Amino acid sequence: MAPRPNAGDGKTRGSMSLVIVVGLCCFFYLLGAWQRSGYGKGDRIAEQVTQLTDCSVIPNLEFETHNKGNFDAAVDDSSKATQFESCSAEHIDYTPCQDQRRAMTFPRENMNYRERHCPPEEEKLHCLIPAPKGYVTPFPWPKSRDYVPYANAPYKSLTVEKAVQNWIQYEGDVFRFPGGGTQFPQGADAYIDQLAAVIPMENGTVRTALDTGCGVASWGAYLMKKNVLAMSFAPRDSHEAQVQFALERGVPAVIGVLGTIKLPYPSRAFDMAHCSRCLIPWGANDGMYMMEVDRVLRPGGYWVLSGPPINWKINYEAWQRPREELQEEQRKIEEVAKRLCWEKKYEKAEIAIWQKRMNADSCPGRSNSRDSMCESTNPDDAWYKKMEACITPYPEANSPDEVAGGEIKPFPEKLDSVPPRISSGSISGVSVETYLEDNKLWKKHVKAYKRVNKILDSGRYRNIMDMNAGFGSFAAAIESPKLWVMNVVPTIADISTLGVVYQRGLIGIYHDWCEAFSTYPRTYDLIHANGLFTLYKNKCNAEDILLEMDRILRPEGGVIIRDEVDVLMKVKKLANGMRWNTKLVDHEDGPLVREKILFAVKRYWVVGENSTSST
Repeated sequence: MAPRPNAGDGKTRGSMSLVIVVGLCCFFYLLGAWQRSGYGKGDRIAEQVTQLTDCSVIPNLEFETHNKGNFDAAVDDSSKATQFESCSAEHIDYTPCQDQRRAMTFPRENMNYRERHCPPEEEKLHCLIPAPKGYVTPFPWPKSRDYVPYANAPYKSLTVEKAVQNWIQYEGDVFRFPGGGTQFPQGADAYIDQLAAVIPMENGTVRTALDTGCGVASWGAYLMKKNVLAMSFAPRDSHEAQVQFALERGVPAVIGVLGTIKLPYPSRAFDMAHCSRCLIPWGANDGMYMMEVDRVLRPGGYWVLSGPPINWKINYEAWQRPREELQEEQRKIEEVAKRLCWEKKYEKAEIAIWQKRMNADSCPGRSNSRDSMCESTNPDDAWYKKMEACITPYPEANSPDEVAGGEIKPFPEKLDSVPPRISSGSISGVSVETYLEDNKLWKKHVKAYKRVNKILDSGRYRNIMDMNAGFGSFAAAIESPKLWVMNVVPTIADISTLGVVYQRGLIGIYHDWCEAFSTYPRTYDLIHANGLFTLYKNKCNAEDILLEMDRILRPEGGVIIRDEVDVLMKVKKLANGMRWNTKLVDHEDGPLVREKILFAVKRYWVVGENSTSST
């Protein structure tokens, strides 16, 4: 009878096997690096070996036992994943926090009913939002600016409602966007050129813009010719799908409204704000809406107002409105602008342009006006905060010529330079060295991403979201005219960095991922999430976050999730039940680093189709 092996021999063999596996992975990692370098003569052999030996998912090193997390880390990934069902056809364009039926139960005063009203836990959907039949991948930029497939957003009402204003036209199986708008029916280019005669758009001084009541975002679409990036918003209202059309065109936009709560942006974010017949009552509520624009406008920034009531004396007949009504509207706007100490730079035809002063010293009357200064010590704190009729103080300046909050370099220079919010030390615990190291690290990460997803910056992905953006270094590393990134800073993050994102010439928004994002389904081509699921441990369910990612991701869109391996194992299991194809990949520094990357692709399917299995 064969002798019984002792326990010590088993442990030795187990340890030796582990050493061999790790050694082989390291060897083939180095072999792969040599093969990619272009200097090896065994490229074909190395490629075959790499395909046969998959070290992208590390062996089970008993993480479950020794490194338990709070995310149900005891996951047997070999068990069958829960398969999420498709939602019904009526939910094709479901926007959970801007649901039309729920909105009608809220007060209409100050547009409260058009603001975010998210469903309670028991009303959340736990199914996959289907794409409409015939859905196709949007055209690549810049063709997408002018054409949107009809099947992707099959709503013709605007083609009738805005026919004379050249917003949108229906032609066969596509919508065509001629570039017109209510204030510029002959096209956005000529209108923007008129603004650019006053506002410096050519030299990078003006890089970020806010478009309030954007329609189908033609202003933002054509601003990109001048390398200006606009954050556009409009409510989900009777103008059906206007924000959806904007995003289908490849233009940044969110569902939003100036109502009772602050805009979800930091103070001093935008170089320019714009309203073209946006129907916002600027003089109402003691100027509260203009004061909110002032909060998010940087010192030296511009506010453009075109349409009623500007220059009412010569326009009132064309507008078919009483002279007295228009006169009173403009009087109130001029009065609030004076209280804010904005300088009027231009008024001609139906356009007026004001400029915000550089600092408090350049307008001593601002702090002495009848308006109260806002009491909040943190003007960046905006998430679900009540809007107030108060003036946001300037940051301190040391001289009358100094820009309050620090002078910002023109774009693209400021993309990689140190923002004033960092150099001034105004963000606790963040040094210049920390920021520069983060910038360097994300260049390295993106380079590694491109080795796996070789089309990352090819133009295939136009609308990109970074769900936990930090300083915006991921967006900076992939910055290109072919794409734009919505940099989301979670409201529960340890530090608020969205102000830094804007000072780099990028755009973004505050959001809490325990709730749905303010967008339509299928509006992003690629979603990136760094440390997001670890951040939200014990805050909300990973399943809810993944379902929201699926809602806003286009069919055949990509996902990159970076996190701890035990967290990613659960995420991978959930994702496999969501009609995603997934692949877990080692950190670029090797298999022994606990942080891993999960790459995923959402499979193409439309309403009425059954799920198919995947790995």
